[in-house]
Amino acid sequence: MNILQITSLLIVLAGGFGAINYLFLKLPSAIGILVVSLLASFGLLALDLVWPALNIADTVRGIVTGIDFSEALLEGMLGLLLFAGALHVKLSDLRAEWITVFLMATLGIALSTAIVGFGFSWLTGMPLLVALVFGALISPTDPVAVLGVLREADLPKTLETKIAGESLFNDGVGYVVFLVLVGLAFPGDAHGADDGSPLVGAALLFVQEAVGGAVLGLVLGWLTFRVMRRIDDYSLEVLLTLGLAFGGYELAVWLHVSAPIMAVCAGLLIGDVGTAKGMSEITRQYVEGFWKLIDEILNAVLFLLIGFEVFAVAFSGDVILTGIATIFIALLARLVAVVVPISLLRPFRTFSQGVTPIMTWGGLKGGISVALALSLPDSEWKPVILTCTYIVVVFSIIVQGLTVAPLANRVGRAPDLV
Repeated sequence: MNILQITSLLIVLAGGFGAINYLFLKLPSAIGILVVSLLASFGLLALDLVWPALNIADTVRGIVTGIDFSEALLEGMLGLLLFAGALHVKLSDLRAEWITVFLMATLGIALSTAIVGFGFSWLTGMPLLVALVFGALISPTDPVAVLGVLREADLPKTLETKIAGESLFNDGVGYVVFLVLVGLAFPGDAHGADDGSPLVGAALLFVQEAVGGAVLGLVLGWLTFRVMRRIDDYSLEVLLTLGLAFGGYELAVWLHVSAPIMAVCAGLLIGDVGTAKGMSEITRQYVEGFWKLIDEILNAVLFLLIGFEVFAVAFSGDVILTGIATIFIALLARLVAVVVPISLLRPFRTFSQGVTPIMTWGGLKGGISVALALSLPDSEWKPVILTCTYIVVVFSIIVQGLTVAPLANRVGRAPDLV
């Protein structure tokens, strides 16, 4: 199948599954599409067992594995999704919460990566450095899933900003940490540097990716804003933001700086300064409406793909039990990643009621973790990592995703505190 046929098939399935969810399941849109996609996948697998002559499973598996999920997300959809999410986070709100967001996106990621890595190594007997790679890919919260859930919850503004800001930035930081650890764990792989001290190379890679991505995003966002100030044509200005998201992401990949961090920084600048000083009211409405629609369409396709990735995962009894145990390790790591930064800041500021349980249970994993697992170089441990990642992600999106809004509305209804 060519790219147009695959895209057409995905759009048709996303629309059909979305309609089934809307008419019958009535779950939140993206989660409902994932559930229907999983049910369809398991139904096809069951049909293949009953009627093996049809060869359904192998046919579908061939189509699914023919779609490079990792490349499609990491070098295609992710830039648009992060840019769209960042557009709706105001810099003024983020500035008031920057210390909390910074600690959770850096110290929190480091703690979670270490806890998951050591726990997973103990659980599976995997070499520690390889297990830390798994810790890095499973630790970031997925902004796509998190921001979708926030729409369903009535949270205090400061808490909403903490969750949204952290999910946007820890995704970029987690991706950089993943690249660094892959370079150390698989020194011959293209992800890492192959000359000089590995630790020095890892440190330089981290600085290059993180700082370079932020600088590039701010520069490109500022240049786009300056052009938009001189234009009053909503269709052209929407096109400029689309060019910034697409072109900036690909430029970041080419320059070997963090494309996710670039997309977040550019989106924050356009969403705040750009909408306030560079757009007319009608342009602002069109830009926000366009990116909201892009966000929802790509969400639907992404969660559809996650559901069908079950065909690319090798399940066995022992690995399934390991994956279930990994869910608890990941939740413990998330709890520590939330509690430690908040505990460090409590003497200096007050937090909204329920911040710890909401941010712990609301730390949803998503397609980014699956894409990173699929991007790993082939090794004896890759099937275990991929299966456990998939189990954690599906549990997170369905179980946590369906219960975090009621939890937030129950424990988070309190005056909006600093």
